[in-house]
Amino acid sequence: MLTMKRTRFRNTWRIRSFSVAIAAVFLAGCHRDPQVVKKADLNKGNAYFQARKYPEAEIEYLNAIQIDPEYAEAHYQLAQSYLKQQEWGRAYQELTRTVGLDASNFQAQLDLANLLLRAGKFSEAREHAQAVLKSEPRNAQAQIILSDADASEGNLSNGLDEAQQAIQMDTNRPESYVNLALLQERNKNLAVAEKSLQKALSLDSKSTSATIALGRLYEEEKRWPEAEKQFQAAVALEPRAPVIRTMLASLYLAEGQKDKAEQVVRDAKAAFQTNPAGYRMLGDFYLSQRETDKAAAEFASLYAAHPKDLSVAKTYAEILVSQNKLDEGAKVDDALIKSSPKDVDALLLRGEILTRKGKPQDAIGVLAPLVKDAPDNAMAHYELGVAYAGSSNLGQAEAEWREAGRLRPNAVEPQRALAALAVQNGNESLLTDASEQLMKSEPGSPEGYLFHARALLNSGNSAGAEADVQKVITIAPMDASGYVFLAQLRIQQKRFDDAEKLYTKALGFAPSSAPALTGLVNLALEQKDPAKALRIVQDQIRQVPNNSGFYLLLGQTQLRNQNPAKAEAALQKAIDLDQNNVIAFLLLASVQVSQGSVQQAIDGYKRALQTNPRDVRIYVSLGSLLESQNQWQEAEGYYRKALQIQPDYPVAANNLAYLMLMHDENLNVAVSLAQTARKGLPEIPNSADTLGWAYYKQGVYSAAIDLFQAAIKGDPKNATYHYHLGMAYEKQNNHALAKQQLEDTLQISPNYSQAGEIRKLLTE
Repeated sequence: MLTMKRTRFRNTWRIRSFSVAIAAVFLAGCHRDPQVVKKADLNKGNAYFQARKYPEAEIEYLNAIQIDPEYAEAHYQLAQSYLKQQEWGRAYQELTRTVGLDASNFQAQLDLANLLLRAGKFSEAREHAQAVLKSEPRNAQAQIILSDADASEGNLSNGLDEAQQAIQMDTNRPESYVNLALLQERNKNLAVAEKSLQKALSLDSKSTSATIALGRLYEEEKRWPEAEKQFQAAVALEPRAPVIRTMLASLYLAEGQKDKAEQVVRDAKAAFQTNPAGYRMLGDFYLSQRETDKAAAEFASLYAAHPKDLSVAKTYAEILVSQNKLDEGAKVDDALIKSSPKDVDALLLRGEILTRKGKPQDAIGVLAPLVKDAPDNAMAHYELGVAYAGSSNLGQAEAEWREAGRLRPNAVEPQRALAALAVQNGNESLLTDASEQLMKSEPGSPEGYLFHARALLNSGNSAGAEADVQKVITIAPMDASGYVFLAQLRIQQKRFDDAEKLYTKALGFAPSSAPALTGLVNLALEQKDPAKALRIVQDQIRQVPNNSGFYLLLGQTQLRNQNPAKAEAALQKAIDLDQNNVIAFLLLASVQVSQGSVQQAIDGYKRALQTNPRDVRIYVSLGSLLESQNQWQEAEGYYRKALQIQPDYPVAANNLAYLMLMHDENLNVAVSLAQTARKGLPEIPNSADTLGWAYYKQGVYSAAIDLFQAAIKGDPKNATYHYHLGMAYEKQNNHALAKQQLEDTLQISPNYSQAGEIRKLLTE
């Protein structure tokens, strides 16, 4: 009996196991059906979406699309999740795909039209709305899109009419009243707009759009308590919408309640720990308030907490670069490029870092291919222009900045660069164009008006220049630049007392203003009062004790007061405060040479090169000093290094050419260098003499004579120019003129280095 029971039990187990196996196979077969699986993924996504877990919903929708790339419903729902996360570009792609797969999805057509409105593509938005109205003539939402498109294109009257038509299509639709109110507000009918919004809220007291719109209306009217009440109500209606909290914070800022605004964004960061639009609100707030150090600390924290958020990484890297923490910024940017090698923003930042590090050629190597791959990227053209300017290729820099301005007419950076370049080159037409574009792009900024004032002043229109400067003072009464420019105008008008008052006022607003202090000092020096100039600088340094530029000015003023020892101390202090103050390095070396401390000056130049390895002025100055000490071979080396950095730098080309000619080095190279120098310095006698001596060495005596004559015209008391001209006349057998020039040489400089040779020639 016992055996039978065991046998029966065993058989029963086998039957049940077989049944379970059959069921498992059946169920597995169902789950492998793509139609079933994709629908299940869609439903999971919808559940997450309803729970406002949009990233999780996004994953499920993508799973469904992976199974069926033409699953229109999944594409549409994915677009909705992107819209909720404010990822407009991705939403646009998915809506476009949805409409392509299912043109009868009218809501997708309307969502796409709204995105196109946001992007400023009004005619395309209108096409989608009209496609919906063709099938649904009383679709109020489509009618509203037509209204918005017309109003956005400047036809506000048509927009208002179409908004009224939308209300007639559906009198119980609150969104139609909101749209009408926004247009009425644009038409300055604020009271009427308020009634429309109140009507919308009477139809739906929980309408977030109506609540926000009413809050903004009250904010515009400076009805702060009412506006605050509306925005707080909107936050309660949509607690998971970061943008509403941004509006509330902006309201507090407008009221001057910065602490409250900061608390709002702090709370938002805590509430939205997984939503990028929320957790970066505090950092963006600090950036908007120009509290760069706080922003840097906040984004450093965010970068550590969200290492895969490329937007956070980019912002953090940009902040580091703006703080001149180039190595730290480069480290973050390198990680960005490693994860996304073609990321335009990251490559742009790499180019900017290289330019700032004094490696413009390396920057060009990064940015030129980027411009080729992204020819419509205005900032890429701008940064490439900066790199070209850093390599002294100003023509190419101008071309890139012009292209950046063409691509983005309202971008300030390229116009500012063009204006500065125009000032440097004396290009009045370019200065006028760039300044006018700056005024148009930023009518509330003083910068464009200042550039425009300079253009007018250069053309002789001082009255127009003064009008521009008065505009600057009206726009920015606390900005020192307007008073400085007006002071310069007063000096031209010989109204020196007024100029002094204006410079003093500028320093009151901006105690660190180098132009204002320099203006005051120069005014005192022009009035032959170097002691007063010295007092002015010293008083300002007591107020601003760590300003390198001020110590440079103190050194210059001490020299005017015949006190080289104190000048040397001031210049050394300027360098200690700022190792990039190249002018202080150059002037300090000049003072040291005048005091007989030549080796100290040489050592100073070499220290300057350690922190400013691409500043050609240091190489040339050091080369000139070494040349004066008969260390011509070492001098040649520094001139060559300068030309490696800036191949057309005329002073380096001139000096190197002359040394090569004096020591019978490669004549063809020397001639080419002398021609470069003459082209870059056409008004300088020395460049004429160097090229003339090169032609003399070539045997082209007529051309040499013309150049020597030009040099003497520019500097009649230069013995070398007369000597060279005499030698050229001698080669042409014009002995009378040769004798005259050689005698002039000895008369100017009886101990001239070639005096023995000259006397021998005169005897012959």
